[in-house]
Amino acid sequence: ESGFLEGPVMITNTHSVGVVRDAVIDWGYKNKYFDPLPNAPDVYWALPVVAETYDGALNDINGFHVNKDHVFDALNDAKPGKVEEGNVGGGTGMICHRFKGGIGTSSRILNLNGKNYTLGVLVQANYGNRESLTIAGVPIGKEITDLMPENDPLKKDEDQGSIIVVVATDAPLLPHQLKRLARRVPIGISRMGGFGSNSSGDIFIAFSTANPGAANRDENQDVVMIPNDQMSSLFEATAQATEESILNALIAAKTMVGKNNTKVYELPEDRLIELLKKYNRIK
Repeated sequence: ESGFLEGPVMITNTHSVGVVRDAVIDWGYKNKYFDPLPNAPDVYWALPVVAETYDGALNDINGFHVNKDHVFDALNDAKPGKVEEGNVGGGTGMICHRFKGGIGTSSRILNLNGKNYTLGVLVQANYGNRESLTIAGVPIGKEITDLMPENDPLKKDEDQGSIIVVVATDAPLLPHQLKRLARRVPIGISRMGGFGSNSSGDIFIAFSTANPGAANRDENQDVVMIPNDQMSSLFEATAQATEESILNALIAAKTMVGKNNTKVYELPEDRLIELLKKYNRIK
């Protein structure tokens, strides 16, 4: 309701939300990453953003293996530059379209009113059935029907799981405009064959790093915004980067054997390339 994001966005597995939430609060307090209340400099409160997807097929999720140290390490090691993809972080045990899934990223640079802006997307991809998987319009899931998960405790090829999508930009947007961006995320998911099934918890958040003083508690602020009439390219960038982030998660992820010898295979790049050639998507 405030329109402000006052801390990091954390992504984990379903049963680790609590410990991650507690650790973020502790980390923020110890590092003084908070804006004191007016006339109450010693008062600290936080409402952390912690998202989750379920990795219980590969991960011993009820073993509660994520702890406070993991959260502190992730936050302390955060830095600009290339983002690890695939079987990393919260994406370690995730499954996407019945292939190994996980973390994926992508970005776009666009020019608005003579200025260049960047829009980046990060996904934790853990959704989808095999049959609907589509890449560049090619029915990959109908072509690659083998390499299904082995010893899968759910034993169903349906659209299971969820996807978390974070959209970040330095374009000056107000909260209602960022909500508009988040609503374009499903377009990118649908291009990959996702359709928001009954069991899929699809959660999206968008934020802008522009207007850095807007959350000042003591003074009126002047903020800059891009006109709504010039947002279409941002919508397109959101859809494109979401689609590519999911693809990158699939490409980066590697075959994994998890609890009870459950095995989930990576998307075979060589076969993917041959199919893209077969359908005249690449030469």
